[in-house]
Amino acid sequence: MAGAQSVTELDWWKDDDFDGWKITSVPAQHFSGRGLGDRNATLWCGWVMKKDAFTYYFAGDSGYCPYFKEIGDRLGPMNLSTIPIGAYDPRWFMSPVHVSPEEAVQIHQDVGSQFSIGMHWGTFKLTDEDMDEPPRRLRKALAKNEMDEKEFITVDPGQIIHLNINLEKIPDVVSDEEN
Repeated sequence: MAGAQSVTELDWWKDDDFDGWKITSVPAQHFSGRGLGDRNATLWCGWVMKKDAFTYYFAGDSGYCPYFKEIGDRLGPMNLSTIPIGAYDPRWFMSPVHVSPEEAVQIHQDVGSQFSIGMHWGTFKLTDEDMDEPPRRLRKALAKNEMDEKEFITVDPGQIIHLNINLEKIPDVVSDEEN
């Protein structure tokens, strides 16, 4: 395990405690494998982390599937989520393993997220869509669903933001440039 000293393996829906956080492994839909003979021999997952009244959801890397609604029903609502929005074209090939921005909005709703940040886009050219297309499509999907753009944002690669979390409202986002 590359020198890791303390590792806990979790099956889907299993949890462990770490430094006051309850960390639950949750399903994601993606193939797995690191070698020639281990295709789909391990589970792909996301994580829900809870501490006190705060719940964070890391969706991981996934195609859209019914698990998201189940995650929301079992462990939501979420105060903060990071949800993939990129590497989705061509759909005939990528849809089983990567969500589109429109599906990301559905995930945001499925898990009952108060505030989400789009991830898994713009770092390197992996698929057919333009590198800057995912945030544009996300904004269109939010508008189509009559949602506030402040509810689901993107951060430019390398950009630092600070979130002032108030569990009663959408967090205030302060970019690094404003500090």
